[in-house]
Amino acid sequence: MASDDAVRSGNGSIHHVKNGKTNGFHRHKNGHNTNGKNGDSKKKPDWQDDFWESFEETPIIAAIYTYFCFGLLVVFGHIRDFLRNIGIEKVKSCTEPKLPGFVPLYQSWESFYTRNIYRRIRDCWNRPVTSGAGAELDVVERVSNDNGWNFTNTGKTHRVMNLGSYNYLGFSQNYGPCADAAEESTKKFGMSFCSSPQHLGYSKLHKELDELVAEFVGVEAAFTLPMGFATNSMNMPCLVSKGSLILSDSLNHASLVLGSRLTGATIRTFKHNNMTDLEDKLRTAVIEGQPRTHRPWKKILIVVEGVYSMEGSIIRLPDVIRLKKKYKAYIYLDEAHSIGALGPNGKGVVDYFGLDPRDIDVMMGTFTKSFGAAGGYIGGSKKLVQHLRVNSHAALYSVSMSPCVTQQVISSMRIVMGLDNTLEGKRKIQQLKWNTRYFRHRLHKLGFIVYGNKDSPVVPLLMFMPTKVAAFARMTLDRGLGVVVVGFPATPISECRARFCVSAAHTKEQLDKALAIIDELGELLGLKYSTMAVPSHDETDIQLIE
Repeated sequence: MASDDAVRSGNGSIHHVKNGKTNGFHRHKNGHNTNGKNGDSKKKPDWQDDFWESFEETPIIAAIYTYFCFGLLVVFGHIRDFLRNIGIEKVKSCTEPKLPGFVPLYQSWESFYTRNIYRRIRDCWNRPVTSGAGAELDVVERVSNDNGWNFTNTGKTHRVMNLGSYNYLGFSQNYGPCADAAEESTKKFGMSFCSSPQHLGYSKLHKELDELVAEFVGVEAAFTLPMGFATNSMNMPCLVSKGSLILSDSLNHASLVLGSRLTGATIRTFKHNNMTDLEDKLRTAVIEGQPRTHRPWKKILIVVEGVYSMEGSIIRLPDVIRLKKKYKAYIYLDEAHSIGALGPNGKGVVDYFGLDPRDIDVMMGTFTKSFGAAGGYIGGSKKLVQHLRVNSHAALYSVSMSPCVTQQVISSMRIVMGLDNTLEGKRKIQQLKWNTRYFRHRLHKLGFIVYGNKDSPVVPLLMFMPTKVAAFARMTLDRGLGVVVVGFPATPISECRARFCVSAAHTKEQLDKALAIIDELGELLGLKYSTMAVPSHDETDIQLIE
């Protein structure tokens, strides 16, 4: 092991540690090199004592092999395209009509990448399932006789452990009290209200859900929508417009990126979870104002997520709130992956840090992860919610949530809140926390590079090379483990990975079996790149939860 190891902290900076004693974990220090500002020795906030994130640097040899691998695929892709152009190889993809005077229908590089690289390993994605996405699920077996151009179902299925679905609290199964309540609501209300919330699509079920969500997240009011993606993309244009500034985390979800673009506001990104960079951009925005005119911005909106679904990191929300108050900005918080999954009461990242929900101007979340349903919500002041009800395209032009989905959210949320007069919700929250820390600790101990926060149920395991990603996805399925693998362009080209999603529905025995499979393939495929020692706090955290 090298005496000096480079470790990237959650704020993007590089830190050097001696003899690997920190195992890639870094105690964040308010985005500054010292606690407080300019060497001021103020005491760190209490939340930083228990805030740990791991971002180990990509090994040089892995980066070299990864670029070489992609380069080789590109070279062979050009050779194959040449053979297709001269008629030696049959063209099986959609081709450009090349009509005079018409612009191209396809972007050349995207088409090339899909045709020559993604197509080779397409069997690793878009796998059909034939069961509920619980702790286990049935995956349809497919075969391709033309090298990934087309697939045929064999009629067989594989029963596998499910480490790929966002089933954080284990509510996605098709049996139990939530499923029974959803079935009854379908018998009573039918399949759909066939109207938007602004017309005849707002029922007492939706009113009950809106009030329950507001109570759960601790805000004055909330309103719900049938699609999580549209909750961001269709509501953000109602909040800011031209003359306003959006400061967006560089790793924000596509729905936030689209929503920001639709606003017409000026967009500037800051480095992921980097409070120093955020403050620099806030300070510059306040001092300089708008371009050319230098008039003050109408609004400055900071857009962040609770848990980042590709990195497994948690937003440093106390610092964001501090900067928001200092520079008189607003916060838009997307809790899609944190609501239900974080905090002692499952109320998300605000609950996780013990903060006041009133400090968040716009609280957004979805029901697709922790509640086993569909749709999203926005919570905040009554004035904000009423404004969105009247002006949001999602409220005006989309059909309201179906009765069975609405009832599924109500039933599962009541269990989490303990309103069913049981401790099942609390048990699920604690089980998810234990499973998350146990699974992450074991992966670190096995020698894998794992990204993210110790309490994030999203667990990225770095593999780097696309060939290893494809081999891992296929071999885990053969061994009875269903996983999600992610590569370029969804990630940086040198950071291809598997992304595990831990659930409260998983038992320790299932996690141990999954870890044994991952360990076996880690040895076989050479995936154990970590050079850091296992952090001592991991074992303590697991024992405390037990």
